[in-house]
Amino acid sequence: MGGRRTDTSELSVEKNLLLKRAYFNGEITMTKRKINTWQICLVALAVGINIVGGQIALFLKLPVYLDSIGTILTGALAGPWLGMIPNLISGIFMGMTVDIYSLYFAPVGMITGFVSGWIFRKISVKKAWILPAAAVITVPGTIVSALINAALFGGVTSSGSSLLVQLLAGTPLGLTGSIFAVQFFTDYLDRCISVFLVSICTVSLGSEIRQKLSGRIGGNGTIQQDHR
Repeated sequence: MGGRRTDTSELSVEKNLLLKRAYFNGEITMTKRKINTWQICLVALAVGINIVGGQIALFLKLPVYLDSIGTILTGALAGPWLGMIPNLISGIFMGMTVDIYSLYFAPVGMITGFVSGWIFRKISVKKAWILPAAAVITVPGTIVSALINAALFGGVTSSGSSLLVQLLAGTPLGLTGSIFAVQFFTDYLDRCISVFLVSICTVSLGSEIRQKLSGRIGGNGTIQQDHR
C-alpha cells in the first residue's frame, strides 16, 4: 500500500487552525452568529421542495406525503431552529391555496424540522443510520399528527393514507387505533425516503458550502460564533 492516508479529523483541525490564523491576521472577522444569505436561500428552496413534493403526493394519492424533504434538508444543514421554518411557510401557503389540511398539520412539520436538525447534529446519517434516524424523526411528529387527525378530521384527510384508515376502522383497532397505526407506518415510510434523499444531498455538498449553510462561516467570509 503506497501513500499515507490523511485522516479527516487532521484535515478538520488544520482547517480550523488556518481560519484562526486568518482571523488573527485580520483577513477575516469573527461575528455573532446570525442568519446569512445562504441560509435564507436554503429555506426558500426547501419551501419550494415541500410544495412540489406535497403536490405530487396529493395528485397521485400516494400513502406518503413528500412534503418534508425540504424541511429535513434545512434541519440537517442549518440546524433545528431554522429547520422549523420551511414547513410553517409551505403549510400556510398550501393551506391557503390548494390543500386546507396542510395548514392544520404545519406544526407536525415544524417538529420534524427541529428533530431532524438535532439528529443530524448528533450523528452522521449514512446508510446504516437511515432507518433508526428516520424512526427518531418520525415518532414525535406522528403523535401530534395522529392527535390532530383523530380530534379534527376523524381519520379523513386529503392524503391517500385515509383509505387505509377507513379499511382498518372496522377491525378491533377501531378508528383511533387505526389512525395511530396508519399514521406511524406512512410517516415512517415518508421519513425514510426523505432522510435517504437528504443524506445523499448533504454528502454531495462541499465542506465549505455546508459550513456556510450551517452558519459557521458567514456569506462574507466571517467566522460566526454563538452568542450564548
